[in-house]
Amino acid sequence: MKLAHTAYVPEGDGPFPTILALHGFGANANDLLGLAPFLHGGQAQMICPQGPIGVGMPDRPGVVIGFAWFPIGPDQPGSAADVGRASEQLGAFIDEALAHYPVDRRKIILLGFSQGGVMAYDLFLRQPSRFAGLAAISSWLPPELTAAVPPSDEHKNLPVLVLHGTEDPMIPVDRARESRDALIRYGVSVSHREFEMGHEISPDALRALVEWMEQKVVSPIQLL
Repeated sequence: MKLAHTAYVPEGDGPFPTILALHGFGANANDLLGLAPFLHGGQAQMICPQGPIGVGMPDRPGVVIGFAWFPIGPDQPGSAADVGRASEQLGAFIDEALAHYPVDRRKIILLGFSQGGVMAYDLFLRQPSRFAGLAAISSWLPPELTAAVPPSDEHKNLPVLVLHGTEDPMIPVDRARESRDALIRYGVSVSHREFEMGHEISPDALRALVEWMEQKVVSPIQLL
């Protein structure tokens, strides 16, 4: 598989509900793996790919301290072309993961934190038929993406969770509210929750994620 990744695979033969977890800027494939025991009682598989771009330190050339999906900076919010290239890599990674891991293809959930949420939005809006739901945490939905991807019948009623901190110093909570409003025209089932937290996943936010996943994604699909 071309992208480095970590994975949590429950005991048993599967196939398992599978969470594709995408880390934020400067993190790595281990960053979100610790959520796995809490989601679906530890009975969901979690696959965490790592961004292909190394993030270094300005005063220490050549030292990589984390990874990113696309270049970003104070005056560089991330171009549509860069996001598109990263999305293509992720799409290819998903194809490889489906062949390698015991994935229940009806129950693939995208979870993205910060920059990883941008990637999750891109994958979800462009290929909605592949996914059972999307959780975007401390992230934003680029207007360029909604301008490029029109609503379709495949988007309708898919569950989407938008979680954000009211004290987030990196991505203002208004960006999450704008994302929620932009999602409405796709006809998805949007749940929007705000918590008194920074750029993080607080215990309250984790509980909201667990409840949403059970009530809106995993259990309804199991009943079909």
